[in-house]
Amino acid sequence: MYTTFHLASAEDLTTDILDAIKVAYKSKAITIIVEENTIAVELTADMKAVLDTRLEEDESTYLSAEESVNKLMKKYGL
Repeated sequence: MYTTFHLASAEDLTTDILDAIKVAYKSKAITIIVEENTIAVELTADMKAVLDTRLEEDESTYLSAEESVNKLMKKYGL
């Protein structure tokens, strides 16, 4: 099993997270890796153009995330 916790700050780390890990993994051996999130994502001009195009689309044709997943599952027989 693989679990990722994304925290906005180290200050957000609580004992609740540690308790959740203990419950999920019980007596199994685990490895905890802590890394600083230094990745800054900058959108390219092409990415911005796609987003601008999407913003102009008719909202009545939008699919929810659940609808999208259901369509994909049906398409691939899952």
